[in-house]
Formats: sequence, structure tokens, C-alpha cells
Amino acid sequence: MTSTGSRPTPGWFDISTPDASQARRFYQELFGWTVNVIDDTYAFIGGDGGRPAGGIGQAGPSSPYTGMVVYFPVDDVEAALARAESLGGSRVMEPAPTPLGRIAVFADPDGNHVGLVSR
Repeated sequence: MTSTGSRPTPGWFDISTPDASQARRFYQELFGWTVNVIDDTYAFIGGDGGRPAGGIGQAGPSSPYTGMVVYFPVDDVEAALARAESLGGSRVMEPAPTPLGRIAVFADPDGNHVGLVSR
């Protein structure tokens, strides 16, 4: 999945929830996370050195998933998504551009949601 031959490790997390403001408060109080609210639907969660490590988003009726998804950095989101599908995974969220790069989400054969993010 990568051109360097390295094994992807988690690079981002996303919590999608019907009550994002409640989730932001909960995790901020639980872990002491810095929360940077972008708009009514999304907030970045601070990581080491002030760089965001994840986010909490508002899930709506058309949201592709709710819950926590861990994103793994890959060189090519579309190629990694196609590989996941060839191994028995199923597409949950189509590749889409974000400020972090292109992202997509698939379900593994057991139904666990896994994210991909371009480097």
C-alpha cells in the first residue's frame, strides 16, 4: 500500500456522533484534549506540538458511519481502497478531499470501519 514498503500505523482518528458537542466535552474532560471547533459540524483535537491528531464530527442522517474510525496513512487512497475490497472489505465512504489529504472508509470482513488517508 505504500511505495516505501513501510507498514502503515494509525495517523488520524475520527469520532462521528449524533451529539458532537457532548462528545467534545466528554473527551476534553476525560483526556484533557485541546479542542479547536471548526464549525457546527467538526472540531480538530490537538496532539503533540499543537498539530491535530484527530477530530470529532457531527453525524447526520446521511453520515456513512457513527463511532470511532482510525485512519491509516497510505500513498494512494483509491488503490488501498480497491485492495481492501479485493480482500473482502466493503466501501463505506467514497474517497473525498479534506484539508489533511484524501480520505476514505471501508468495512473489513468483520464489519469494523477503517479509514485511509493520503500522505
